[in-house]
Amino acid sequence: MDPRLSPDPTSLDPTPGHISNTMDTSADNHASMDSDMFTDSQPASAGTPSSLSNVNLTADGGSNAGGGAEGNSKRKRFVKVVEVDAPNNLDLDAYIATYKGHTKVNRLEFIADRCPSLQVDALKLAITELRNTNTLHVSRYINLARKLNEAVKFGAPGSASVSSDLLTVDKAWADSQMLKAKQQTDLLEGELKNYKRNSIKESIRMGNIELGNHYYACGDLTSAHRSYSRTRDYCTTSKHIIELCMNVIKASIELGNFPHVLTYVVKAESTPEVAQDKELTKAKLKAASGLANLDLSKYPAAARDFLSIGEELVGNQYGDVISANDIAVYGGLCALASFNRTELKRLVIDNVGFRQYLELEPHIRDLIQGFYNSNYVLCLDIMDKWKNDYLLDLHLHSHIEALYTNIRKKALVQFTSPFLTVDLTKMAKSFSTTVPALEKELVSLIIGGQIEARIDSQQKILWAKQTNKRSAIFERSTAMGQDYEREAKALVLRMQMTNHGLVVKSPPGERGGPNDSESPFEGPHHPRGGRDGREMFAGTRANVSSFLSSFSRDRHHR
Repeated sequence: MDPRLSPDPTSLDPTPGHISNTMDTSADNHASMDSDMFTDSQPASAGTPSSLSNVNLTADGGSNAGGGAEGNSKRKRFVKVVEVDAPNNLDLDAYIATYKGHTKVNRLEFIADRCPSLQVDALKLAITELRNTNTLHVSRYINLARKLNEAVKFGAPGSASVSSDLLTVDKAWADSQMLKAKQQTDLLEGELKNYKRNSIKESIRMGNIELGNHYYACGDLTSAHRSYSRTRDYCTTSKHIIELCMNVIKASIELGNFPHVLTYVVKAESTPEVAQDKELTKAKLKAASGLANLDLSKYPAAARDFLSIGEELVGNQYGDVISANDIAVYGGLCALASFNRTELKRLVIDNVGFRQYLELEPHIRDLIQGFYNSNYVLCLDIMDKWKNDYLLDLHLHSHIEALYTNIRKKALVQFTSPFLTVDLTKMAKSFSTTVPALEKELVSLIIGGQIEARIDSQQKILWAKQTNKRSAIFERSTAMGQDYEREAKALVLRMQMTNHGLVVKSPPGERGGPNDSESPFEGPHHPRGGRDGREMFAGTRANVSSFLSSFSRDRHHR
């Protein structure tokens, strides 16, 4: 059996309710630091998982379950892993029903790793999803079963409701699935070799796609990405190019290779077929581009991508990557963090297409309306209630602090802009903070040039810098007059020099190029110097003397 698809046989312990910790999951390539938070260390005490620390530092590779080590190798970013004790509004069954395919299991495993209270429920749903779909990614199924056994062993919430069939790995089923995967791999690779031997381009392209789909189903994302990319040389129509781009984008998102996603989005959008009537494809490309820009912290670009998605994805038509609810949340938060008041009104509130997504997430709609109407108490309350839920989002968790910080800064600037003086005590109540903490925030904004004001720390008042607009207008007018006078004198001087012959022109026969039409003051070392040069300079000196005399006489008469 192929070692890439087969774990160590000793890892499949037939004892119910137990899975050996010595199982080989190297083929899974999913031993990321995020997904092993619950398994890498021994418990601190009986009945208490070792993962209940508040913050861990880990390498975030995007899709910690779907991309695994391969995804982390593309993009490592150390972020604080904040574990959520209990989300405020997350209904796990309703939330996960909007996804399908790999991303459904990826998000369930991500929630299990970061939320102890939902760990058992998330693992149960993930294992059930893998079993119901007869997954070929057996090593991942074994890894999730091991995590569930450890959670039950430590007495995690919900352990009593776990059935024994979820805790026990069916060795016969696992062996049959691995054998099926191995046979399918050998069959597809053999067929592809025959296609290459016969040099049939369309057959080679289809063979690579089928092999890539098989690798993707087995969880070997790197091989799937490579197989998809190899179809590039065999694409003959725009439809083939679009299919290539969509397959590579799907694999790249799970690998966490988001710069590659942007490359293929541009390639797909430049094909003629997309520009005609493929609205669904265009919407999927915008969604993928938005995810890539969000991952790269390009929030204005991400907001514009999500806001430009048409109504084609309202029914979760791209559920294997992103749901319609995610589009509303990502687009709304990125827009609040990056757009000014005018853009927020024009691109978000008046956007009829995006309004359909906002109906799926009413709190985001209320947040945007409250921010635009300067109801900051409502805005901060909504953000605080939903923060824990967003920390459990696969793509949003590492950006939520930056987005919240940017939104709060914009709210502070917008609050202070209409007033000459602001009472810091009242302002602190509006922003649910203390006066000293508010002072620190305002100082950072003043230093950054976002607010032009001074703080009276004694009376706790913010004084806006007042500028005398009348004086500023007079100063600008005076400066413009001086510039005009200087330019006019320069033009008059130029005209006088031309009239008195101070611009020496070469004879027509001696002009060697376009730059020789006006050759002032050719020296004796010039190729046309010598006696002719000395005679030319003698005439020039006479003209200069005449000009200076005339200029002095004119000034004396004035």
